Amino acid sequence: MNRIKQRITIVALLLLSQIDAMSQDGNAGINEANTKVRGYFDSGTNLMYAVGAVLGLIGAVKVYQKWNSGDPDTGKVAAAWFGSCVFLVIVATVIKSFFGV
Repeated sequence: MNRIKQRITIVALLLLSQIDAMSQDGNAGINEANTKVRGYFDSGTNLMYAVGAVLGLIGAVKVYQKWNSGDPDTGKVAAAWFGSCVFLVIVATVIKSFFGV
């Protein structure tokens, strides 16, 4: 019976030491995650600018096609495409300045 208590005590101590080892350096992990996310943010901003540029080109072609065919809703289409491009650029810029990245 005494050996069983010893084994239970040893297992309990090993489990507690494992929990203690896993709980160390939480602050360092959070700081590392913060650094990585901030590092990806410039790439994400550039990606949003590139998507905005591609949308602008596609929108320009669509508006040109509608304008040449004489569609009456050319102004609406132009506003929608231009608005989506401006939205992407403004969102990227505002988020960048708001979070100080």
